[in-house]
Amino acid sequence: MIQIGEQTYAFDDPLVIGVLVGTIVVLLILILLITTVRRAGRSAEAVQHVAGQLGRLTGDVQALGQGQHQLAGNIQTVSDAQANAQVHVVQTMEARLAEVQAQMAERLADNALKSARSLSDMQERLKDTLSGSTEKTTKSLTALQERLATIDKAQTNIEKLSGDVLSLQDILSNKQRRGMFGEIQLTDIVSKALPSDSYALQVTLSNNTRADCLVHLPNPPGPIVIDAKFPFEAYESLASADTPELQKIALRDLGNAVRKHIKDISTKYIIEGETADGAIMFLPSEAVYAELHARLPEVVRAGFDARVWIVSPTTCMATLNTMRAILKDARMREQTGEIRKALRMLHRDVEIIGEKAGKLETHLRQAGDDVSGVLVAATRAGKRADRLDNFDFEELSADVDPKVVPLASPQK
Repeated sequence: MIQIGEQTYAFDDPLVIGVLVGTIVVLLILILLITTVRRAGRSAEAVQHVAGQLGRLTGDVQALGQGQHQLAGNIQTVSDAQANAQVHVVQTMEARLAEVQAQMAERLADNALKSARSLSDMQERLKDTLSGSTEKTTKSLTALQERLATIDKAQTNIEKLSGDVLSLQDILSNKQRRGMFGEIQLTDIVSKALPSDSYALQVTLSNNTRADCLVHLPNPPGPIVIDAKFPFEAYESLASADTPELQKIALRDLGNAVRKHIKDISTKYIIEGETADGAIMFLPSEAVYAELHARLPEVVRAGFDARVWIVSPTTCMATLNTMRAILKDARMREQTGEIRKALRMLHRDVEIIGEKAGKLETHLRQAGDDVSGVLVAATRAGKRADRLDNFDFEELSADVDPKVVPLASPQK
């Protein structure tokens, strides 16, 4: 850099390079001049030539000085123009920067507003989502509580059922209680299938035996006994047998127990002239009934031979419905005389109704004739009233009585 006054010039500036080149040329010329002066003794022509050259060089130096002065003016002009340009550029940059700052501030404000709106919307959605989640959670907890209550209730029912099963096991393990259980079940089935006056419970027969239920059927077949006891111990032994040998022994014991029970029923509850020629053995368990028919059919046939019919709760209901039909038919036969008497009275009432209807028809026909005569007379009376009303305005018709004296005009 070259500092000239307040101006600073760089070495790479073309003007500075030109000045430096000129200065170097002047120095070279001075060196040549000095060399020439030192060699002044060579020849006068050389001196004159050098003097001419020096004069031209002096003119060139003066011209170079003028050019340098002009270059300095041009540099000043360029410097002023550059300063003005820099001021304009700075002002333009400041204005542009202010405009950019204003735009940035506006965009930041818009972005802040949009961000606030987005945040508000997000808060609303989050609030709605949280509210929905809270509501769903509340509903889920409520449903869970209801299900837990249902589970607790089911658990209570299971515990109660377990207690009932244990009670039932206690009942079935005791022979007397087992008989009471069968009697209660039989009583429930009979009370639903038959009228209350068609059966009796715990009836003592003539042989001093007590029947669990006695159905009053008409003769034949006559009253029939239903026994509610059954050999549960033998069946329980069969159910608990693990090996084929034990099952075979238990099955044989079950068959013997049922055969003995069939014999006891036929002996106690089939009394000639008092009960029917058969009896019913009620088994309160469908499993025992199915086991007998599946694995001991010969025992069932032995019951048929002894006229003891084995029934389960399902088949007992069907048998009782058949008995109900028999009782209904018997009662219908007992009421046949009353039904015939009622039919004769109904027939007489129908005949009386026919006679009264015939008389009423005659009266209605006569009343119709009288009404027709009254209508005809009323029609004739109406016509005559019309003729009397128009008497002064109409001429006498040809059928008027000739004895009527016509009206004459007064004489003058």
